[in-house]
Amino acid sequence: MPEPTYDIAIVGSGPAGYTAAIRAGQYGLKTALIEKDRALGGTCLHVGCIPTKALLFNAEIWDQLKAAKEFGIEGVDGRKLNWAAIQERKAKIVAKHAKGLEFLMRKNKVETVKGFGRLTGPAQAGTFTLEVTNPGESSLIKAKHVILATGSEARMLPGLEADSRVLTNIEILDLQAIPKSLVIVGAGAVGVEFASIFASFHTEVTILEMLPRLVPLEDEEVSQELARVYRKRGINFYTGARVEKVEVGKSGVAVTFASDGKSQKIEAEKILIAVGRKPRTENIGLERTRVKSDRGFILTDRSMETAEPGVFAVGDIVLGTPQLAHVGAMEGIVAVSKIAGKPAKPINPEHIPNATYCHPEIGSVGLTEAKAKQAGYEVKVGKFPFTANSRASIVGAHEGFIKIVADRAYGEILGVHIIGPQATELITEAVTAMELEATVEDLMWTIHAHPTLAEAMLDASASVYGMAINA
Repeated sequence: MPEPTYDIAIVGSGPAGYTAAIRAGQYGLKTALIEKDRALGGTCLHVGCIPTKALLFNAEIWDQLKAAKEFGIEGVDGRKLNWAAIQERKAKIVAKHAKGLEFLMRKNKVETVKGFGRLTGPAQAGTFTLEVTNPGESSLIKAKHVILATGSEARMLPGLEADSRVLTNIEILDLQAIPKSLVIVGAGAVGVEFASIFASFHTEVTILEMLPRLVPLEDEEVSQELARVYRKRGINFYTGARVEKVEVGKSGVAVTFASDGKSQKIEAEKILIAVGRKPRTENIGLERTRVKSDRGFILTDRSMETAEPGVFAVGDIVLGTPQLAHVGAMEGIVAVSKIAGKPAKPINPEHIPNATYCHPEIGSVGLTEAKAKQAGYEVKVGKFPFTANSRASIVGAHEGFIKIVADRAYGEILGVHIIGPQATELITEAVTAMELEATVEDLMWTIHAHPTLAEAMLDASASVYGMAINA
């Protein structure tokens, strides 16, 4: 019998791939989801977003117990951290959602295919052929359209390989014990999140960041506030620091780095390399097609279609879009909508939220104050501190602020930057406002429930005009 032809074959089952598969199933398209790993979910579910945030929640609870007396709770001085139980809980969360994805594939009639998928060339008579290989066997899948969602992997410093001392996001999530000391190279989201986790668990943490500040993609005032809080938490960090040498021994690592024109050396039990991620696009057959790439990243149009008609790319492998799970998921929806002939709205880069789950949390969208000025806007800025928010007082989380960057002439919201309690949740209001083209005045006239952390957004919008009620 001839091989069945799918409407869409999707290579990779991370957030970009599985979201595309579900939407394709909802549109009634015959869909195959090809995955090389044992379970669906990709990096995000298994060794990224989900397990990391599970550990961050454990760390938050542990920190709250340290301050129990402030809340009138006594008798917790004998508290004990059970690392094995923490890891077990994390694994259960991952397993639960992996099973959930299997259910969603069955529900939406998506066929999952185990193996490594690669293109064999351009479409022939309107049909692509993909080779799917498993150890010792291979098969062919035919599809009218292909979506590449192969994801990314951690970059490593030259000359180093991951092992029990040199860690990436994968190894650090599988530690059998909490390290006494940890050097983290890179102060982006991954670096500062793991710094937050292990500092809470009493690890001596040192961050080395090559750029001039922590979380260098965020607004400068957010970086300054995080630096202040991390100093307060006892997290060591060096900015403008370039790693010169990493020596790995039986008992730990020695890291030589240059900072402020001086060469320094620190020793630690382990080192985490968090210097970004590279696309997984090797050996997937791009060279056999007209797909164009740049340093491994794939070029697409606004509907996520590549230079090879019928082949789409989504997620971490796409050139020019942030390597964020929620971006990949929306790109998958955009691609499938184009294939299905359904209405779609291309992604607006200025409306993509960034979320960093360190403590304090960071959430941001749009232009920083500096970038708004560089773009030629005459800006007006409002800033409201959580110290003046009653709900923040209630939950005992006073650090941080909400900052709104607006166009002076028309009140257009150009960017919103939050550091503080529940920042990763609060940022959604700002994203919605910008997507609906709301102005600062629209936010000022929006009634917010009291007492809530979200009220800080109301005061921040009013502060753009110097009219905040609570400050």
